[in-house]
Amino acid sequence: MAFTEIPVLDLSEARSENTKADFLLKLRDALLNVGFLYIKNAGIDQELYDRVCEAGIGFFDLPDEEKLQIEMKNKASFLGYSRADWREQLDLSTPHPLRKDTDPLYHNLLAPNQWPRQESLPSFRDTLEEYMRQMSEVSMFFMSLIAESLDLPPTAFDDFFDADQQHKLKIVKYPDGGEGAGQGVGPHKDSMLTSYLLQASPHRGLQAQNTKGEWIDCPPIRGTLVVAIGQGLEALTGGVCASTTHRVISPKAGEGARFSIPFFQGVSYDAKFESMDVPDHLRALRKDVLDREGGRRDDVEFTFVKGKWSHLGEATLMNRIKSHPDVGERWYPTLLQQIRQQQADEAAAKQQDVSSVPQVDSASIPPASGQPIEAH
Repeated sequence: MAFTEIPVLDLSEARSENTKADFLLKLRDALLNVGFLYIKNAGIDQELYDRVCEAGIGFFDLPDEEKLQIEMKNKASFLGYSRADWREQLDLSTPHPLRKDTDPLYHNLLAPNQWPRQESLPSFRDTLEEYMRQMSEVSMFFMSLIAESLDLPPTAFDDFFDADQQHKLKIVKYPDGGEGAGQGVGPHKDSMLTSYLLQASPHRGLQAQNTKGEWIDCPPIRGTLVVAIGQGLEALTGGVCASTTHRVISPKAGEGARFSIPFFQGVSYDAKFESMDVPDHLRALRKDVLDREGGRRDDVEFTFVKGKWSHLGEATLMNRIKSHPDVGERWYPTLLQQIRQQQADEAAAKQQDVSSVPQVDSASIPPASGQPIEAH
């Protein structure tokens, strides 16, 4: 059956030999059948969660001119403040030094953060750095549990991480008024391996889509993180781990802004993505799930297509330029031009395909049964 609710797993069970085996079975079920789950008792104090939420929400109270002092396009790293259409966000990362001239260009993604002035938000940096440090440990521990749940060694994914692995964090504000009211993020899947969402305000809005196309609510639950399986993990495991489509609906006018703080587990930019040697019986289980529910595998997101890129960092950099063309115009104009030319060529090819299809009298075509899904 297609899932109708999001499972809640207690991470403390994985730390006890008496309950770990049962935890791994529940985790395997969530990976194969849902691709979305809550975790509680992750090992982070509620007091830190509360401070992170308070700090994140407080950032958006700063005057616009102060937020723009740390605008994303100021740097080549894609870290900093930006307005994505109607929503605002701040992109941060675990700390890293600037790229050396001898390093690959995609190492520009490894860089120091742009922080708001300490005078304006005295504890902001310390709070977020401590949270990212603790979440780095949580995410790496959780990856070892994912490996074990798939009958792999706990170290199975270690080669895909740097010794000083970069992880990223966003602080996002979805407004409840103006042009952006009700518009959050369209249906999409996360990249990389795993992401961990701290829902920083009490609003509903996050929804995951099951194999029947139904949208299942993921309401805030105090003391939990929502874990989304990324396309990178789906690619690595040959489709065994499900990367689930999800969306965000912004609050309606008068409900107050919604805030969320997702942590994205990073992967080495020097890595290459190949399917892992996942046991055949797990591949068969996943195939049974898809066959039973009438689901289908979507095309692999271009970042993880085998043979297309020498390293993951190349794909990631191009993806970031595509998502933030203002940064591309300033720091990567040649690569941005390549992307725009490719988009133009694809659009022309698509138009040619459409024009080659024989025309049919529109009166003979029955009305569509549903609306197209909005692309992210």
